[in-house]
Amino acid sequence: MDLPGFPNQRRWSIVGLLFAASLINYLDRATISFALPLIARDFRLTSQGKGLLLSSFFWSYALMQIPIGWCADRLNLRWLYAGAFAIWSFAQGLTGLAGSLEVLLAFRILLGIGESIYLPGGTKIVSLLFTPKERGLPSGLFDFGTRTGLVLEGLLVPWLLVHFGWRRTFLVLGFAALVWIAPWLAVFPRRIHAIGPTAASPQLAPHSLARTLFNRNLLGICLGFFCFDYYWYVLVTWLPDYLVTVRRLSIVQAGFYASLAFFTFGVAEPIGGWIADTLIRRGSDETLTRKGIVTVAFVLGLFLIAAMRTAHTGVAIGLLIGASLVGLATGNLLVILQSCAPAKAVGIWTGAENCAGNLAGIIAPLAVGFSISSFGSYVPGFELASIVLLAGLLAYWFVVGDLTPRDS
Repeated sequence: MDLPGFPNQRRWSIVGLLFAASLINYLDRATISFALPLIARDFRLTSQGKGLLLSSFFWSYALMQIPIGWCADRLNLRWLYAGAFAIWSFAQGLTGLAGSLEVLLAFRILLGIGESIYLPGGTKIVSLLFTPKERGLPSGLFDFGTRTGLVLEGLLVPWLLVHFGWRRTFLVLGFAALVWIAPWLAVFPRRIHAIGPTAASPQLAPHSLARTLFNRNLLGICLGFFCFDYYWYVLVTWLPDYLVTVRRLSIVQAGFYASLAFFTFGVAEPIGGWIADTLIRRGSDETLTRKGIVTVAFVLGLFLIAAMRTAHTGVAIGLLIGASLVGLATGNLLVILQSCAPAKAVGIWTGAENCAGNLAGIIAPLAVGFSISSFGSYVPGFELASIVLLAGLLAYWFVVGDLTPRDS
């Protein structure tokens, strides 16, 4: 297919479908959190059983990142993404039929396998459909779907649970989502090759996998993304509880303000990518521009420390919204990877990056919990998140080099 002549409307339709898939991805993975009290009552789960159920998704999700990235570089993305989407939708729907904790765990593990495609597959597709100077906006836009999913789940899932129960909620969310596959197969081309200077790269050979994973740029990207996701997962897992426990908001109020923070984080993603794309098209250096916006975004994470320190709840909420502008970095972080990775290895690089990020997703909630039990305060755990985020700048500036693909 001659992608330089590929209709622009069709390219953006694919980005829109990736946005919708990312939204469904986060909506499905987080439904279990809202349904947990009902599931725990039906299956008489202990606190250990609850923890086991909540963590089981990440076992397969994190482990699958590198294999699915390798597949994204080698297999037909039209069918790979559709197949993975079908797997996670069936896993979500069939969860409503589970009769034991063991079956629930199996479906959560299967969900993690299917959902592993979202970032490696989406990033690979953007790198193929857009030239390096155009990738910031589409990268931020498709990942914005994940944050939108967090907002939507706070409104939709509780309503479904109240009116239909947890079993029907999983059935509805899982099987209704399968409708997405029809427009995907209609819009996505049967074969796709890169446009721009990275076109026509050979496939990644299996024997070069180890050398790929120990590339200096990739190691720096993984370190930086670990720091970024550490900050994100502290907000996702602990912010609602903090607002209820420390700021004395009701559950409804806490849900609203937490959703507002997540929505701000998400809206900032395509905006940050668009700003960088615009500056680069006007002649700015790509490396300095993208790393510069990442730096500004990461520094805004210091608002989180200020939010912890202020005594006024209204001011704290405003500062938390400001701290969510860290999302300005997201689209540029994805493009930094696309610009450094050989075209043949964008998928596996993204898999390695997201694997590192999800290790932070395992560590961050535990670290904040340990901090609360040790110091009797949420402040040290949240402040550490800002410090870890700033440490990520060292990786992006001093380990990651210029944003030039290396195909040798």
